[in-house]
Amino acid sequence: MLKLVPCLAYWLIRALNWTWTIRETGREHLDNALAAREPAIGAFFHGRTFLLLRHMTDLPKVNWVSMCSKSLDGEAMARVEEKLGLHVVRGSSGRDGLEALQEMIQRVRSQPGFGAGLAVDGSRGPRGHVQGGIVRMARWTGGRILPITASANRGWIFRRSWDRTFLPFPFARVEIAYGSPIDVPRKINTAQIESLREQVEDSLLVLQATVDELAGFSDEEPVQAPIPD
Repeated sequence: MLKLVPCLAYWLIRALNWTWTIRETGREHLDNALAAREPAIGAFFHGRTFLLLRHMTDLPKVNWVSMCSKSLDGEAMARVEEKLGLHVVRGSSGRDGLEALQEMIQRVRSQPGFGAGLAVDGSRGPRGHVQGGIVRMARWTGGRILPITASANRGWIFRRSWDRTFLPFPFARVEIAYGSPIDVPRKINTAQIESLREQVEDSLLVLQATVDELAGFSDEEPVQAPIPD
């Protein structure tokens, strides 16, 4: 199954992307981030991964490093991403996640032309809540955080998944938006890290509302899940 499922998922993503009409908002932010000397650190919500994978890996002159969990699902996802051309490190929460983040930082710092893409609320959520790893990555790579998100006018919502994964139907109109890059200084304290984390979260939530409106997409649950007491 670990050979068959990733292969089928890879061809499904390629086939769906071929049918989608993709429109971009804020493309200048992406172009400026990729043209800068500093590496681009893409920040996106976990549930929008499938909308972005093929499009982002098709961009010229950049190699993306991503992270997948060490679970069985993570192994399948890692194989799909590698087929699409990403460089994948493995880890999720706790020590594994810290080691994977360090490996991503090392790859971006040591290899020119590399950027990183991180699902900022994954791999376990809560949905729509940015974790601090994206700020630490930008801090130690000298990179700039680039908020990215996407939506579509129609598609499937995987309601049983914690992130409510969204996959557009064939021939859907897909809206992709890029926010203004966020600079992260090397010398910052804990309070500043939290402030930057909130800035990334606010930027992504605003972008998500923008692309959902452009696409005419709506969901009965909000993008950001409430945190249980």
